[in-house]
Amino acid sequence: MHNAAVWLDRAGAAGFEIDVTWRAFVLDEIGRQGGSPMWERPPGERGRSLPSLIAAKAALRQGAEAFDRFHLAVLAARHDGGRMRLDRTEPLIELARAQGLDADRMARDLDDPALAAEVAADHTEAAGEHGVFGTPTFLFESGQSVFLKTFIPPEDEAAEALAHFVGLFADRGYIGEAKRPQPPWPKGAV
Repeated sequence: MHNAAVWLDRAGAAGFEIDVTWRAFVLDEIGRQGGSPMWERPPGERGRSLPSLIAAKAALRQGAEAFDRFHLAVLAARHDGGRMRLDRTEPLIELARAQGLDADRMARDLDDPALAAEVAADHTEAAGEHGVFGTPTFLFESGQSVFLKTFIPPEDEAAEALAHFVGLFADRGYIGEAKRPQPPWPKGAV
């Protein structure tokens, strides 16, 4: 997800026009055997990422720009060397504060069960209606969806690479799967 978010951000900065609506998907739910879903569990028993997904919904309540800043900051804190844990609310609130969000409002919103219900609805729709099994999965207006495992393209190629990706998968349901054999992938990618 991190790589896709940075890629989309870079492509947007380069002038690629795309309307992205981020939706929640709880990876801990995939392959889970028995017990209640993560979003029905009490805080502290909600898996590795659910608190961050709820926090993202809380950030969205403060506006799209607040969400974008918070979302990229959470992904960077998790993946750019810091390995921030996504299961604790305190660091998420502090990250919200650092991104200029109303941290007190964020803390209050994190206790709102409606946000966990929004995450549950996103996840249930993604898995049930679109076959999502991992992130990032792109869902296009045509109804086509595709999971993409990728590294972050170089900044000067981000928009062109995204244009090719959208052109290949947005309307072509006859392309079922594309995968590079391993090894040698990711030969030369990083």
